[in-house]
Amino acid sequence: MEGQESSCSSATPERSSNTPEPVRSSTSKHRKSPKRRREEKRSQCHHQDDQEHLLLPDGEQIRLPGQHEHSEPSGSSTAEMAETSPKRRAHFLHGPYPATHFGPKACILPNPTSVMHIQDPASQRLTWNKPPVNVLVIRKIRDESLVEPFKELCHFLVEEKGMLVFVERRVVADVSLTTDETFATIRKQLCTFREGYDDISHCIDLIICLGGDGTLLYASSLFQGSVPPVMAFHLGSLGFLTPFKFESYKTEVAKVFEGNAAITLRSRLKVKVVKDMLQRTGQPGQQQYQGSGGQGQAGGQPDTEHNGLLPHGHANSEAGNITLQMQVLNEVVVDRGPSSYLSNVDLYLDGRLITSVQGDGVIVSTPTGSTAYAAAAGASMIHPNVPAIMVTPICPHSLSFRPIVVPAGVELMITLSPDARNTCWVSFDGRKRQEISHGDCIKITTSCYPVPSICCHDLVYDWFESLAQCLHWNVRKKQARLADDVSDSSDTEN
Repeated sequence: MEGQESSCSSATPERSSNTPEPVRSSTSKHRKSPKRRREEKRSQCHHQDDQEHLLLPDGEQIRLPGQHEHSEPSGSSTAEMAETSPKRRAHFLHGPYPATHFGPKACILPNPTSVMHIQDPASQRLTWNKPPVNVLVIRKIRDESLVEPFKELCHFLVEEKGMLVFVERRVVADVSLTTDETFATIRKQLCTFREGYDDISHCIDLIICLGGDGTLLYASSLFQGSVPPVMAFHLGSLGFLTPFKFESYKTEVAKVFEGNAAITLRSRLKVKVVKDMLQRTGQPGQQQYQGSGGQGQAGGQPDTEHNGLLPHGHANSEAGNITLQMQVLNEVVVDRGPSSYLSNVDLYLDGRLITSVQGDGVIVSTPTGSTAYAAAAGASMIHPNVPAIMVTPICPHSLSFRPIVVPAGVELMITLSPDARNTCWVSFDGRKRQEISHGDCIKITTSCYPVPSICCHDLVYDWFESLAQCLHWNVRKKQARLADDVSDSSDTEN
């Protein structure tokens, strides 16, 4: 411990000779205890580490770990340096580890469960601990144009690379494959599985998708825990999430097998549907917490909302029947279903009532899903590396209800409002649609199992390339420049 403290204090930048000495207080004359001195040295060490990781707002100077500053400019000299010296920018787009000390005395309360580190996109590279062996190939169903690419890829993986290829049973049962005698040898070497019956989540090293964005969503649904790296080839209609071209599949797949490929960590939502968790009371605007014995608080008093805040047991208890628990890559959509009435649902954030949504419904999406249904509903498009959850209303009956972005670590809960005239319906990435009644709730938070999507170039270029090619983002005819002999319009009028 003492060795760590001495090295920390020695790394502290020396004070410039022009900097005045601090005024010593009367209490500094008293001798400090060894424990007090160790605490001060540790505080100075943390404070220095935070400063070395700081990215200055103007970008004119960046101090990285291990770099020492010989002098501390102060006063007007700092302003002169900012004006004369060229601005330097970081090589990455995300900020570094945030400073946790604020001024000389304030800091964030230490919490071992909190995660404040923001991943540097440049460091998100794929590597293999062991060479990959098992490859899952997902092909778009009912598309005859993908039969030949599927056969070529399987032949390449089995014959040339010696891989063990897994495919869905209904894909191999395609008539065009069963009647092809040239593919019979490869077909016998394929491992088949059935969705919902066979668990392959612990034996797949790499996923290769042939089709559109739906194939990537389907691959995500097969892995409710850790997801292997996903390589998606653009053979569908839109292809926002599929950056690779199949024409060069041999070269691209070989590069991935070698490792050191850029990946995008696409966050997912962890969703729970709990039935009969809330019991409706006779008073409008109030709901009673349904405990294990169906009772409220002691003395028969209901656990009603107080100032928009639900009881503590409501947020933590798992009372009720959990009918569904899954990982969602794009979005959770709550809508009014076949009813002609407005949907009326309450939105809670960390147990506190935020607002009631009256309209066609609400979308809770990941950054990946912000370019899907949420974009059609008027939401902003968020880069997949941004840790956030987006809440977007669907045709709200309000002129001021704008989409919002909340931190990725919060827990959202959606319930049917006690005054709702009808039930609502919920779907997860367009699948498993079910009805939500009074007393049911939907809990949503960020999952710790993202989808590692392999990039064709890098995670920034691929995203903007998809915006331009698939969504035609900011496409406009260029404005023509004025001729040199044309004067200003105001001068012409005069």
